[in-house]
Amino acid sequence: MRDVEATRPTLRFRPPLTGGPTHYMVMEEESPVAPLLLMSDGASLTGLHLLGGPRDVVPGPDWVYDREPFRHAVAELKAYFAGELTVFSGVLAPSGTTFQLAVWAFLTDIPFGETRSYGDLARRLGKSGASRAVGLANGRNPISIIIPCHRVIGADGSLTGYGGGLARKAWLLRHEATVRARLRGFTIGDGPSGP
Repeated sequence: MRDVEATRPTLRFRPPLTGGPTHYMVMEEESPVAPLLLMSDGASLTGLHLLGGPRDVVPGPDWVYDREPFRHAVAELKAYFAGELTVFSGVLAPSGTTFQLAVWAFLTDIPFGETRSYGDLARRLGKSGASRAVGLANGRNPISIIIPCHRVIGADGSLTGYGGGLARKAWLLRHEATVRARLRGFTIGDGPSGP
C-alpha cells in the first residue's frame, strides 16, 4: 500500500510548456466516478476533468491523443480509486493567475478524507474576507481530484458547487471517508455507491 500520511503532498507546480500541442487521453473503465479527460503539455499534467458533468470539456481539433504523458497520473488515479493511495505526487502544470495558483496549492494541503470551508482557505491565504474569491478560484481548478477542490465545502458543512456535479463531489468525499476509516481500523457502510 502506498498510503502516505504527510503534512505536505509531494506535488509540485510549474508553468505549462507553450508552443506544443495539447496531449490528451480518457480514463473510462478505471474510474468509478466518471470518465476522466486528462490533458498534458507533453511533459506534465495540465488538466483532469470529469466528463458528462455540467461543465464538460471536449478535445479540440488540434489535440493529440497520447497515453504516454499520463502513465504516472493514471497509475496514481487507479491506486486512489482502489483505496491504496491518499497523497498524489508528481509535477503539475495548471494555468492560472497568481491568486488561483496560491489557492490550488493550499488545496493540496487539505488531508485526504478531510474538508475545509472557503473561509478556512481564505484565512490561510491571509485574506479572511476573500471567501468568494477563493470559491471562484476553486471552481476554476483545471486538475480535479489530484488538486482536491472536492474537499472544499460551505461554512455550514453543506456541499457547494463542483464542476463535475454535486453527486460526484459527494461520491469522492464518501470514497475518501470510507478509505480513511478503513486505514484507521473503522468501517463506514459498504463504501461509496455510484455517483
